[in-house]
Amino acid sequence: MPKKSPPVCSYEGSDYQESFWEKGDRAYEDAVEGIALERLLPASGKWLLELGAGAGRNTPRYLGFEHIVLLDYSTTQLAQAQARLGKSPRYRYVAADIYHLPFVDGLFDGATMIRTLHHMADAQAALSQVEHVLQTNSIFVLEFANKRNLKSVARYLLGRQKWNPFSPEQVEFEKLNFDFHPKTIRRWLRELDFKIQRSLTVSHFRMGWLKRHIPLKLLVGLDSLLQWSGSWFQYTPSVFVKNQLLLQKPDAKSGTFLKCPNCGSAQLDEKRGVVACQGCKRKYPILNGIYDFRLK
Repeated sequence: MPKKSPPVCSYEGSDYQESFWEKGDRAYEDAVEGIALERLLPASGKWLLELGAGAGRNTPRYLGFEHIVLLDYSTTQLAQAQARLGKSPRYRYVAADIYHLPFVDGLFDGATMIRTLHHMADAQAALSQVEHVLQTNSIFVLEFANKRNLKSVARYLLGRQKWNPFSPEQVEFEKLNFDFHPKTIRRWLRELDFKIQRSLTVSHFRMGWLKRHIPLKLLVGLDSLLQWSGSWFQYTPSVFVKNQLLLQKPDAKSGTFLKCPNCGSAQLDEKRGVVACQGCKRKYPILNGIYDFRLK
């Protein structure tokens, strides 16, 4: 039996895509994140795992991959993604706990985790799960919220913030919202045998006043130029890291895909809207094309 998961941040029933992105004055953030992804993603691949896919905001940007698995804890977010992207065989929609991924080891040759790690109470465990389902030499693009950003540094030095942005531990500034130190993230990735190939600093101008008074195109262009500074110093609220998994391990066996997140068995039968595990006899529903592997 799997260990009890850390607490999970659920967007079930949320209008996050509409309220935060479409109506929340986030055009700048969306544009510069798109540039970072374009620079870091491999030109082609077979299977991509999008962790924390939400309503599929970034999914259309993964042009080089033949198949994309959108994973999120929220079925309502995945339903929104499905309404946006359709029920094409190119996409699979999976609701699951990131600490118990329902995929066999060595399955994916690419993965992304954008604006997701900052909700992980046990980020190391989440990253370890990602490593398990990736193939040797696969590419993993990770975005993390940087506690050592200029705003937090200024607030700390002025005595307006208690937590130290230079200390290595993660900080929970709101419930299930965490910022991380870049050195800590790099150490965790190295311990999992990831080689960091490129780091980009993103959202240099994430300030309401700047976004209101400076044209969007100019802000995006300046951010695009400054992103390359991520190889030398990282003081932005968001950092993107391209990683290659060096760990030598066999790829998933041909024809295997899912595994039971409860017992780990890959002996699963899918029929009549249900995936049934032959090992622990647990059943997982498939509702409107969305696989629900959450351990409730």
